[in-house]
Amino acid sequence: MSVADDLVSLKTDGINISIGSVLVDNDNAENEYMWGYYMCVENETDQRIKLVGKDWNITDDEGNRYNDSSIGFKGELPELEPGEFFEYTAYAPLHTANAVIYGSCQIQTGNSKKNIKIPTFSMSAGNNLKSRVIN
Repeated sequence: MSVADDLVSLKTDGINISIGSVLVDNDNAENEYMWGYYMCVENETDQRIKLVGKDWNITDDEGNRYNDSSIGFKGELPELEPGEFFEYTAYAPLHTANAVIYGSCQIQTGNSKKNIKIPTFSMSAGNNLKSRVIN
């Protein structure tokens, strides 16, 4: 998956999260859109952190809501030393050409856990679907 240069970033408490999306495939006849998204978490703190879960929400332009609240990232619980990063890609099949993703990642430092907000980002095919589709 190749994500356009449209990454958005948000830094909270020394943890930088960058995220972006790309339309991977669409079937106009069936109103099906396969979105791919990319996330990078960078540990810019002076402590080891562990990514233990996520709580992400997708709302499409018809008001449908989807939630991914789960432990880990594809079965991984990445631990990041200061200066290290973790990259994650996933797919979201939707029935509309536009949606918004928002939510948080759960981070553990020592014995404490906190939710770090991901930057809100949109998946928008716009008027020219063919130019955004990655095959």
